[in-house]
Amino acid sequence: MTETVRQFTVGADDDGVRLDRWFKRHLPQVGFATVSRWARTGQIRVDGKRADVADRLAAGQVLRVPPGGEQDPATRKPRERKPLTEAQIELADSMVITQDRAAIVLNKPPGLATQGGSGTYEHVDGLLDAYAPDGPRPRLVHRLDKDTSGVLLIARTPGSAAFFSKRFSGRSARKIYWALVVGVPDIEDGLIDLPLAKQPGTGGEKMMVDKSEHGQPSKSRYRVLDRAGNRAAWVELQPLTGRTHQLRVHMAAIGHPIVGDGKYGGPDAFLSGTISRKMHLHARRLIIDHPDGTPLDVIAELPEHFAASMASLGFDQADGAALPDPPRVETREAKKAAAKAHAKQYRKERKGERRSRGEASDGPPRKSRGPTKGKGSPKPTGKPAPRKPAGKPAGKPAAPRRPSGRPAPKR
Repeated sequence: MTETVRQFTVGADDDGVRLDRWFKRHLPQVGFATVSRWARTGQIRVDGKRADVADRLAAGQVLRVPPGGEQDPATRKPRERKPLTEAQIELADSMVITQDRAAIVLNKPPGLATQGGSGTYEHVDGLLDAYAPDGPRPRLVHRLDKDTSGVLLIARTPGSAAFFSKRFSGRSARKIYWALVVGVPDIEDGLIDLPLAKQPGTGGEKMMVDKSEHGQPSKSRYRVLDRAGNRAAWVELQPLTGRTHQLRVHMAAIGHPIVGDGKYGGPDAFLSGTISRKMHLHARRLIIDHPDGTPLDVIAELPEHFAASMASLGFDQADGAALPDPPRVETREAKKAAAKAHAKQYRKERKGERRSRGEASDGPPRKSRGPTKGKGSPKPTGKPAPRKPAGKPAGKPAAPRRPSGRPAPKR
């Protein structure tokens, strides 16, 4: 057991990571309960200051760790990586679009869940060991529905995971989807603004439009790229918020469910003929900042069933262009700052106008606001000071003149 105080310098890969996660990565022998107790009693210090387990670290900070805290090796059970089969490794490799030191970008196929759950044993999270058999395990930073295909970003390190997570939570990442919908929306380029909430009795597995105080604000932008008569339309979607099943619920709510989405569209969500009954929602493109400063812009090719349906309906993929940037939504703080700057500029302009009028006027100067209070200053009487003639110095009044213009004789 360590008996001396330890100091660690936070590396670049750990920039933005939570304190408790830093311990899990670098000192896994120290349990979470111990880390929490150290933080609560002020024994953990970051740059000399007390720190909480939820605080995020920055590269270059110095972390002070007290002695001890190691669990008994006999009771500690290290996490064992479950060996992957050759088929799983082959599937993991086939999904990779691009990768670098910070990220792995996948093209997730439809039918493969992002994470495990009740009765779900095959998922992307279970394949992540294939991308780093000996190094740190990559991490999920966002998700796609099981039946939604397309771009899925995986972070390689804790530092890059924190970086990308901030971009997703801050809505600076742009996610663009392609979908086939039943029918054709009347408005070809529109914004759907409908609050969503979990549908009671479904265990949170299904969402619904809820305009009461329980509904969370949800906005989606869509644009019709092409149409197959009145039967179906090819649309491009951009979620401006990140609610569960948002695009699916919104399109069904305006009367144009996504083809194959029986969960929200019911029997009307399926087209007859050669059109597949699988869901036709694909995360086509992701644009997000990268830790090295160069934005990451990735496109995922359509799955087979989606491409076949496009061809059957007469749609050409070359006609799909990216949606323009959404309108800028200013925060309350930004609006207040803009209003303050506007008021300041207005006062400045008005002050200049008053100065210009004063210089151009031949009339009497403006009345002062009175004497300044201070030592030796007369007390204000409450009566206005007598007004002096303009252009005449204060002193002896001028002698009255006769009509002839000569001054009157002295008496």
